[in-house]
Amino acid sequence: MRTRGAIVRSAPGPYEVVDLEVSDPAEGEIQVKMVAAGLCHSDDHIAVGDSPVAIYPFALGHEGAGVVTKVGPSVSGLAEGDHVVLSFLPACGRCRWCASGMQNLCDEGGKVWMAPERPRVHLADGGQPVGQMCGVSAFMETTTVSAASAVKVPHDIPLDKACLVGCGVATGWGAAVNSAAVRPGHVVIVMGVGGIGIHAVQGALHAGAGAVIAVDPVEFKREQAKLMGATHAFADMAEAAEVARQLTNGQGADSTVVTVGIVESHHVGDAFAAIRKGGTAVVTGLGNSANSGIPVNLAELTLYQKRIQGSLFGQCNPTWDILNLIDLYRAGNLRLDELITRTYTLDEIGQGFADMHAGINTRGVVLFD
Repeated sequence: MRTRGAIVRSAPGPYEVVDLEVSDPAEGEIQVKMVAAGLCHSDDHIAVGDSPVAIYPFALGHEGAGVVTKVGPSVSGLAEGDHVVLSFLPACGRCRWCASGMQNLCDEGGKVWMAPERPRVHLADGGQPVGQMCGVSAFMETTTVSAASAVKVPHDIPLDKACLVGCGVATGWGAAVNSAAVRPGHVVIVMGVGGIGIHAVQGALHAGAGAVIAVDPVEFKREQAKLMGATHAFADMAEAAEVARQLTNGQGADSTVVTVGIVESHHVGDAFAAIRKGGTAVVTGLGNSANSGIPVNLAELTLYQKRIQGSLFGQCNPTWDILNLIDLYRAGNLRLDELITRTYTLDEIGQGFADMHAGINTRGVVLFD
């Protein structure tokens, strides 16, 4: 069927909204009419060339929610009319990682960055195959995805809020709760409090942190972090690290969570330097994939038994954690409504990402007709 979606034809390249042809669902697939999609920095990493992909044009969007309109053969548990949140990491349920409770590392997740054997999306003009961001392409009015990339959610949950749980909320929340293993009384530094970091703040507080120190150069984001419960907020890590030492008799933070929009080596080095003996520096933001090398003191790494922990999707399991976070939202223990700063139409997507770069949004959301 014909639909519309936002693509980039090259990287770096501008966002374009074009006519597309999307295939009917094949075996194990569903078709979804999108209702809402979040504007996440990961999409912009594709557009600016930080994260190269195997095929261009490339249809963006990976944080979305919508309504199932068609169901392919061999799909169980999903039916037309169901409301679903798209998970940017599919969970096959059978590989080593899924079977051992690490669905975020599912073997199917690695395949979504490859050129598809059977493209589901083509340009309406000329029929050229189009890649799908994380196998979902949430910036399409209608998209066809693997059933392993969709989680059924209750009808009473507003999809413009639920869409955020498919990436940003779970990634930030899980980075604190799972990856940093925040415990009651801990002192936690969250570096970067945009659409991911603000949920790391919420997750750390939910886990019982005694102090959550937000770090961001943008005053608006620091103010938002305080509204979400951060006990301190600073523009740079030097101030944050000093306060963490003051709160811990000179030891340093129990953990730092790095959620800046574009991670550079010095961010990880600063996070590592700010933690105590046995502390954890969690890195969940992305940077240029060609960058390597971290400025850490090797003696500290060994003798202080510090840990640098990568965190993909907050070490969450999509089939459990998406629904669990929605239950927390329903119970009033997770705040989502306040974090949607502005909504956009699909045709305004370029402006949405410009606003993200300007630091005036916590999270922008595209609403479809």
